[in-house]
Amino acid sequence: MARILPLGAALLLTALGAAAGADTLLKLDARAPVPAPQTGYLKLGTTRTPQGHTLAVNSRYLLRDGQPWLPVMGEYHYSRAPASQWDTELRLMKAAGIDIVASYVFWNHHQERPGAIDWKGNRDLRRFVQLAQAAGLQVVVRLGPWAHGESRHGGIPDWVVDAMPTRSNDAEYMAHVERLYAGIGAQLKGLLWKDGGPVIGVQIENEYNLRGPGRGEDHIRALKALALKAGLDVPLYTVTGWDGAAYPSGEVTPVFGGYPDEPWATSTTELAPKETYAFRFDTRVSGDLGAQTRARGAGTAETDKDKVPFLGAEYGAGLPAMYRRRTRVSPDDVASMLPVQLGSGVNLLGYYMFHGGRNPVGAAGRGLEESSLSGGYNDTPRISYDFQAPLGPDGQQREVLTRLRPFHYLLHDYGGPLAAMTVRRPEQVPASPADLQMPRWSVRASGDRGFLFFNNHVRQHAMPVQAGVRFEVALPGGTVTLPSQPVDIPSGAYFVWPLNLDLDGVPLRYATAQPVARLDAGALGIVHVFAPTPGIAAEFALADGVRTMSSEGAQMLAIGKSKGRPVNVLLLSTEELARLQVLDVAGQRRLVFSEQQAWVADGKLQLRGLATQPLRAAVFPPLPKPRAAGLLTRQDGALQRLEFKADASEPSLRVTAARPAGKAPPVLKGGPAGAALQPAPEAFGSAATWSLQLPRPLAPRAEDVLLELDFVGDIGRLFAGSRMLDDWYYNGQRWQVGLRQFDLAPGQTLSLSVLPLQADAPIYIDAAHRPAFAEGQTQVAELRGARLLPLRRVAIAWGRR
Repeated sequence: MARILPLGAALLLTALGAAAGADTLLKLDARAPVPAPQTGYLKLGTTRTPQGHTLAVNSRYLLRDGQPWLPVMGEYHYSRAPASQWDTELRLMKAAGIDIVASYVFWNHHQERPGAIDWKGNRDLRRFVQLAQAAGLQVVVRLGPWAHGESRHGGIPDWVVDAMPTRSNDAEYMAHVERLYAGIGAQLKGLLWKDGGPVIGVQIENEYNLRGPGRGEDHIRALKALALKAGLDVPLYTVTGWDGAAYPSGEVTPVFGGYPDEPWATSTTELAPKETYAFRFDTRVSGDLGAQTRARGAGTAETDKDKVPFLGAEYGAGLPAMYRRRTRVSPDDVASMLPVQLGSGVNLLGYYMFHGGRNPVGAAGRGLEESSLSGGYNDTPRISYDFQAPLGPDGQQREVLTRLRPFHYLLHDYGGPLAAMTVRRPEQVPASPADLQMPRWSVRASGDRGFLFFNNHVRQHAMPVQAGVRFEVALPGGTVTLPSQPVDIPSGAYFVWPLNLDLDGVPLRYATAQPVARLDAGALGIVHVFAPTPGIAAEFALADGVRTMSSEGAQMLAIGKSKGRPVNVLLLSTEELARLQVLDVAGQRRLVFSEQQAWVADGKLQLRGLATQPLRAAVFPPLPKPRAAGLLTRQDGALQRLEFKADASEPSLRVTAARPAGKAPPVLKGGPAGAALQPAPEAFGSAATWSLQLPRPLAPRAEDVLLELDFVGDIGRLFAGSRMLDDWYYNGQRWQVGLRQFDLAPGQTLSLSVLPLQADAPIYIDAAHRPAFAEGQTQVAELRGARLLPLRRVAIAWGRR
């Protein structure tokens, strides 16, 4: 008999009434057998480590040590970040549920001029990979030579672009590429999977769809040969598969992506519903992903569909800033894509970007960013590569991360069985991505087990409440109908529900809550953590009946025993879920609830947040004898609460208006996109400027200090003297800059310039953030606020005192 166990201070089990409305039965037949996956088609590198671990690929999924594996991959560009931050930031990615870190090697960051290739400092690829390994991450290195990544000439140095044909088998070009690849190979020597290292794959080129002599399949084949010559023997060789990709089938496997909007588009209005939010049953390519070359007809990825697994590399965890189109996505705009991608068959959830960064400044201050001035299709900031990423350029935790983490933890603990499941199509599906009325859902199943995926969110388009819904899924062993009574699925809802999930030997027929994590809680037994679906009662269909749990606060339900040990279901509230981090601490997997960042380093639990606020965390199961200077502990039911009092006030920042804005020149249109062009350098003479005097000392005990700027205008630029530190296209998002990395003098005065935004500028800004111009007002350049936010970090040890 199921029974309740206490977790926190007050826990209750309640029966919630079913939603009113007509019974809309959504049907899906998942009884058809599926052929076994095929092997041997892809020509892979060495798949076995010296320790005997294996990494392989079949036609449907990845296998790690012979078992299906569905990892999460996040992009973080080492050469766009200070090397001093790499260790912490990689560990923060690991704590967020990332399994693999991916990074471009931007050729022009390493060899801006002819001569030696620079692998020092922020360009030290080898050290970055070593730190990733220490953090417990695998690595995919995106070799280029053309990367895109909003980089100047796609990352190919000017001296190469000026002198010879690129992106083809031109002999002179390929000789330079061979030297680049040889340098990468030397950096990664001993760090490949075959050596027991973390590098499991390399990507060759990017967004490649060029055909003709010396191009197409022949060029990708030649690049792979150069990678092998450089010693890059790895289990995975990938290429991007969208926009008519051209590659030699069997030599590489395509990876895919999708974004919640198109900042590279030329439209100055909202876009039609993106197909990124619609389940795909016939194709893996999700619309326009911004490739700068065009192809006609289907690419190799379309004809390869039944030969290779559905792997992702560029599902947008944010969006880049483009001058003409400044989209600002919400956390739900991003997170709602996840059930759609997984429910469409994705077996590697790869994000671009997961961590923001900043472009290095080139020789003589020249920008290395993509711009129309250098022939690029887009104008992007000279320095900022924030990307609205879950982790900002200085490691800031954004709200979207709280929505993504539960999905990552789900894949960590339940992704193996999911990887082997195949996509099943409902009886009725939307006629097109623009059809917002028909319910959007799918099932992935293998035999009688499966997961149900649902999405009722589309960016900038209101979705209807799906009234009185029940699902009927026919499986080989019988039909599962859920929930027990019809429910109204709210507008904006998205979720993953299990079907016939094995909870350590206890069968769960279905749940109307999402699995999140599994952990061994010692004397309490095995705990399976679930997330509620907002607006829908959490039902758990067990052998002795359906149990309905309230999501008002954390509750634990005992559902049976496995090998004499209790098996429990823990249902979190939405608020608790947003604070949840699942970490390996003190020798076991634990739940850590905190609004601040939490991770493990140096054998200690680390917390980081504003020094002006208390740092708090709740841990389950409790840590043995936690200790740290200033640590306050108390037990709250099964939760161990840890707290550090605030230890600093906000540093003072003296802000002085230095120069009023002049009349900005008109925004011109043109360039390859025929759209709004970033202003010429001379235009910044009309910018309003403010001086920002830092205190002396800045904040001596702080790990870092974020300068937060709230401005309204066109482009903001931050200077220390004549050195530009960062820049920003206004989009309504607060601009933050970590100051420690710049080695500023105590009491130094910085300068902020804001180019006026013109009322008639042909620039897209989301309606919620576009300035409201008064009648007769032609431009705006305002600084609404500037403050300094000190960050502190504490480390908690455990065990013997």
